[in-house]
Order: sequence, then C-alpha cells, then structure tokens
Amino acid sequence: MSGSRARELAALKAKVAALEAGGRADSESLPFGAPSIDACLPRGGLPLGRWHELVAGGMETETAAAPAAVAALMAAPLARRGEAVWVVRRDDLWAPGLTGLGFPPGRLIQVCARDEAEVLAVMEDALATVGVAAVFGEAEAVDLTAGRRLQLACERQGATGFVIRRRPFGGAAKREATGSAAATRWRVTPALSEPAAGEFGLGAPRWAVTLERCRGGRTGAWLVEAAGAYSPEGVFTERTDVAHPLRLVADLGDRGLAPAQPDRRAA
Repeated sequence: MSGSRARELAALKAKVAALEAGGRADSESLPFGAPSIDACLPRGGLPLGRWHELVAGGMETETAAAPAAVAALMAAPLARRGEAVWVVRRDDLWAPGLTGLGFPPGRLIQVCARDEAEVLAVMEDALATVGVAAVFGEAEAVDLTAGRRLQLACERQGATGFVIRRRPFGGAAKREATGSAAATRWRVTPALSEPAAGEFGLGAPRWAVTLERCRGGRTGAWLVEAAGAYSPEGVFTERTDVAHPLRLVADLGDRGLAPAQPDRRAA
C-alpha cells in the first residue's frame, strides 16, 4: 500500500471513530485492565461520554441486583472524579453494599423518581450538570428518541450514563426496542463465587457478563468478580492496588463446540 493510500485510510478510520464517539475525536475510554475485554471495546476500554445499557434475565429483571452491582463497579473509578447520581423508582438501593464493593459513598446522590419518564428526564439533567461524572437510571426500556436525548446530554459535559433495565414488580413486560443508541449493551447473570486457594468461607462476588452489542467494537463473554475479599467477620473489602475494581476470572465460550476428548479407558 502506498504512503498516500495509507494516510487516506488512516484519516477515514479517524473520521469513523469520531462519528462513533458522538463527534468528539478526543473521547476517553476506561480500560478494565483485562486484554481480552479491552480488545473488544473501541479505544481499548469502556467509552466515556456515552451511555451504556445493562440487562438481566429471570427474576433479575425485577430486582436488577446483579446489573446494578456490575454497573457500580464499572463506574467506581469515575465516581472518584466527580459526583455520581443514581435515579431509582423504588427506594431499595442499598448504599452500604455499594460501599463494600468499592463505590465511594461520599460521591453518591440518590434521586427517587415517580415514573420511568421522570427517571429519563432526571438522567438527562444530571448528565448535563457540571461536576457529575456518572449517572445511573433504572428503566425498563429506552426508545431511540430517549436514547439520543441521553447521548446528547452525555456530550454536554462528558459524563457517562448507565441505564439499568428494571421492570416494575408484577408489571407486564414492554416490547423490546428494535434499536438502541447505547454505546454498549451488557447482559449480567450472577455466578457462583469461590474462595481463594487455601482459604475457606465466601469468595468475591462473581458475575457472568456478556457484551451483546458494542458500537465500534465486538461482542464477548467473560466471568468477572469484584477485586477484593471477605474478612473472617464476613465484610467484603475492595482492593485498591488494582487497575479496575472488576477483575477477569475467565473467558466464557461455547463449550459444546470443544473437541471431544478420547476415552482413555478404551486404551
């Protein structure tokens, strides 16, 4: 490839990256510190100045405990830069649990909204507020119009949004949106934890996470855990000497596609 052709291609890639970043060529990213995860994300980490969607399945669609925990861990480094606003419809967010996972409690502002429309409106206002680094909102669905409004709000001050999909208790499920303006979409499922080698008791909280959609990146699935450990008194303490409060345990794959092992008993 000639030098001029290579420069043209590089310029085109830069334009595409700028468009995917909402027109801001200087968009930041937050690496997880795990190469297998960061390689799937544009610019080698979770895109900042965008909003992200976290979903679950089964009863978790009503409690949203697992996606809320993972969202808090994703955003913990951001909450150390500025304020974090969490918009809920039910007053059941357990702040001490977030603190145990490493989320800075002094940065947390809780807002209780009357309905889903108010959740999205408060998220917009918070994302566009100076000094706010991360905004969480519990909503069942975000259509394309609302999603674009959230993205415009993210771009005003560079804040990052996290929409945690949560259905009201006993409510009928809404029809799944055909499209989304979210930068990424993560599916989160609780996973069995294991104590560290040679230890007994509880292990760090774990989740199976699947990156189902990623603008400018590719999908993947991993087993992750909170970077920390339980004390003998049963108190979980985060580790502060790690790059990210979420730690990779293993890549997840379709084990059904693995080659069959030979039966050694037949030898």
